[in-house]
Amino acid sequence: MDFSLSDSQRAVQTLAREFAQAEVAPLSREMDEKAEMPRSLPKRMGEIGLLGGPLPKEYGGGGWDSVSLALAYEELGRVDSSVRGLMTVHTSLVSQCILAWGADSQKQTYLPKLASGEWIGCYALTEPNAGSDAGSMESAATEDGGDYLLDGEKIWITNGGVADVALVFASRDRSLKHKGICAFIVPTNTSGFHREPMPGKELGHRASSHSHITLRQCRVPKSAMLGEPGEGFKVAMSALDHGRLGVAAGALGVAQACLDASASFVRQRRQFGQRIGDMQMAQAAIANMAADVDASRMLVYRAAWLKDQGQRATRETSIAKLFAVEAALRAANEAVLLHGGRGYSTEYPVERYYRDIKGMQIYEGTAHIQRIVIARDVIGQE
Repeated sequence: MDFSLSDSQRAVQTLAREFAQAEVAPLSREMDEKAEMPRSLPKRMGEIGLLGGPLPKEYGGGGWDSVSLALAYEELGRVDSSVRGLMTVHTSLVSQCILAWGADSQKQTYLPKLASGEWIGCYALTEPNAGSDAGSMESAATEDGGDYLLDGEKIWITNGGVADVALVFASRDRSLKHKGICAFIVPTNTSGFHREPMPGKELGHRASSHSHITLRQCRVPKSAMLGEPGEGFKVAMSALDHGRLGVAAGALGVAQACLDASASFVRQRRQFGQRIGDMQMAQAAIANMAADVDASRMLVYRAAWLKDQGQRATRETSIAKLFAVEAALRAANEAVLLHGGRGYSTEYPVERYYRDIKGMQIYEGTAHIQRIVIARDVIGQE
């Protein structure tokens, strides 16, 4: 297997790295403390081609392959998980989903705006009583003439407070479970679409917009449906395959950031008359971190490469997400410990990495769900 990157892939990696280091890194601590991301940042991401990267050029995209997209997510995750999260939801869950399932008119209407950053997208699937079990969705889609009326509520919707358009999932017949779910493209200024911030303060990803969305007789035309009636669950799961790769790549970036910060710190910090990097326990921690980062990178790149070969990669994507996130959890834990008291405050970014990575173990399918997906594929189902 050839592990080298093509010239176009390296160009994407350089673009994302330079943007992250020059334009995101100086704002990360302030964004985390204020729990807010300046609107100029996603606009800038649209301008330089990050938001539309994997879309075809006819819609204003860059025509990236999956490896290129993973490289971009890795570089953004290495600096700020909130920014990486915004892009993953916008690009992988919304734009790529419309590209895969949308009618020509839907693609022409929405994709250029999403690619440019003129519009931001969100993905409204999770509900108070339907998280991992999407088949228990309570939101309803009721036919009314040439329209559908949407009623229900969604929680923890990333980008929800800033989005211009939402992918909304609702059931036209709850007795059908998964087969009753439909997907709709809904502009957020539609009458009956209400949103507010989630209560409380998040552990991590504090610069992200997490919303509670309420749908009350939200009227949309039948032409707003994405895919065919009853295909909403398939639409949702296909989107999560894209999103899980984004989370895996972002977690790889977090793990790399923890390794970079820890290696730098143990070279400089001296105790007992020597660098702590010369102490065997610190060296063991760094070695384990480095091995985990390399293993995560191979798993993430493999999943992306398989997608580019046109092969089904659900299992490999779940493996990449499971391993990369838990490797980053270990790396963040060790990074805080190696930094000692400094790692316990916002003086150093490892404290933020520690908080951010926990959320990545939960969303786009928890670690438990990833194990179920992997095990069922290995064992098979009756």
